[in-house]
Amino acid sequence: MTVIIIEDEKPAARRLERMLNKIDIEVSTMLHSVEESLNWFQKNKHPDLIFLDIQLSDGLSFEIFEVIDVKSAIIFTTAYDEYALQAFKLNSIDYLLKPIDDIDLKKAVDKFNSRNSSQNQLMAVDFNDIKNLLINPVERPYKKRFAVKVGQHIKLINIEEIECFYSENKGTYAFTNDGRSHLLDCTLEELETELSPSIFFRTNRKFFVNVNAIKDMVSYTNSRIQVKLTSYNFEDIIVARERVKDFKDWLE
Repeated sequence: MTVIIIEDEKPAARRLERMLNKIDIEVSTMLHSVEESLNWFQKNKHPDLIFLDIQLSDGLSFEIFEVIDVKSAIIFTTAYDEYALQAFKLNSIDYLLKPIDDIDLKKAVDKFNSRNSSQNQLMAVDFNDIKNLLINPVERPYKKRFAVKVGQHIKLINIEEIECFYSENKGTYAFTNDGRSHLLDCTLEELETELSPSIFFRTNRKFFVNVNAIKDMVSYTNSRIQVKLTSYNFEDIIVARERVKDFKDWLE
C-alpha cells in the first residue's frame, strides 16, 4: 500500500508519519502545498491512500482535484468543526479531526483496509459540494442553553454562563462562571455540532473554551499555548500544537 500525506504544517505532517509508522504503515511522500501536490501528481503514480489536509498554505486542497483526476482513497485531516464534516462522512473513507488521536487513526486505516471497493468507487467524492459547504456554510442555530440535573431539580444554564466544557472519567462537564461543574448527557464530539464556532474553540481532545472567558494566554512548551480562564483553574488548558495556528485565527 502506497500512502502520502498532504499537510502544510510540517510538524503536523511528521507527527502523522510517526503515528502511521507505529501501525506499520510507511509514508512514501509528504507534500505541503497545492502547487507542490499538482506537480507531484503530474509526474508520479497515484497512491492507494492520501491523508489530506483541507486548508493548505496556498489554498484549499480541493483545488488539486479541479486539475488532476486523482484515483486514490482519501482520509481527510482537518480542524474544521464537526457539522461541516457531515459531507465527508457520506462521501469519503473517513476524516480525522485535529489533533489526531492514535485510536481514531487506527480505526480510519482499518476502515480503509476492510473495504473491497474499486478505486473509482473509493473516490466517489463530490468535492464541489464539500468545498461550497466549507466556504459558504449553511446558517443553523446553535445551542443557547443546557438543562442539567442539580440534586432533584433541573436547572437551565445559558451558554453565556459556561466558561468551558471538559471531559473527565468518561463524563462531559460544563464549567460555569460561578465555579461549578455540571455533568452533561453528551460527549465532546457531540458538542461539536451544538456550539457556535465563533464563541467556543476545541483546544485539545479534552477542552472547549469560551472566548469571552479567556483571562490570559501564555507561551507553553513545544510551541503550544496555555489558556487561563476567569474562574476555571483545576487543570492546565493547553492548545495542542497542531491547533495553535487555528486558535490564533479564531481569536481574531
